[in-house]
Amino acid sequence: MSRNVLRKTMKKTVMTLLAICVIATTMTSCATVFGGKVSDCQRTKPAKGQPTRQIRAVALIADVLLFWPGIIVDFATGAIYKPCNSK
Repeated sequence: MSRNVLRKTMKKTVMTLLAICVIATTMTSCATVFGGKVSDCQRTKPAKGQPTRQIRAVALIADVLLFWPGIIVDFATGAIYKPCNSK
């Protein structure tokens, strides 16, 4: 009887850890995870009269298809924008 209880407890623990891993994986945003380091010019909003920042289309599409709330994270961190040209 004790062995049966141990198996059920282990099964619940493994399933819980698996669920946490799945949730953590799906809640990531593509540009933040795969886009590399975010530069200062990606983080700052352009002033009036300056050119707008270009968006990484592949990351945006991946966020929409895989987990759409990841778009919020990408825009909040600035990772969704293409890196600025350094001159």
